[in-house]
Amino acid sequence: MLVLLAGIFVVHIATVIMLFVSTIANVWMVGYYNTEKASSGLWLLCNGSCKQLPVATSDEASLKAVQAFMILSIIFSVIALVTFIVQLFTLEKGKRFYITGAVMLVCWLCILIGASIYTARFAQMSGFTTVHHGYCFILAWICFCFSFIISILYLVLRKK
Repeated sequence: MLVLLAGIFVVHIATVIMLFVSTIANVWMVGYYNTEKASSGLWLLCNGSCKQLPVATSDEASLKAVQAFMILSIIFSVIALVTFIVQLFTLEKGKRFYITGAVMLVCWLCILIGASIYTARFAQMSGFTTVHHGYCFILAWICFCFSFIISILYLVLRKK
């Protein structure tokens, strides 16, 4: 049981770290921008030097929503981690980690909404040629899978 708890804890910390990296780094899309290799993220466009991400007025609200949901996912993931540690020491034997699982499901939902909006609205950035998704986009979807698995494990896990 201790090994299972330790494993869940390590995967949860890895998920938090990957969420930080995927939200902060600017490598969601990689391609050529004005014949220079460039990458864009949720915040900046980098091609040699980084500058404000040029977004069409119609896509500005979508980008703000993606930014907000990714930040919310980090917040809920950290809250779930703290809740797990608190419940680990205060929960009676035989009880389940319902609160931690519920908070982690909210994190999962935030990642789903943020990454889905980005996928739908920003699959083809204007001004970019030969575009492909960067590692931050892939990390976001990996965190989506991990957070769902962790939340289900928290919901079925009993304190022994």
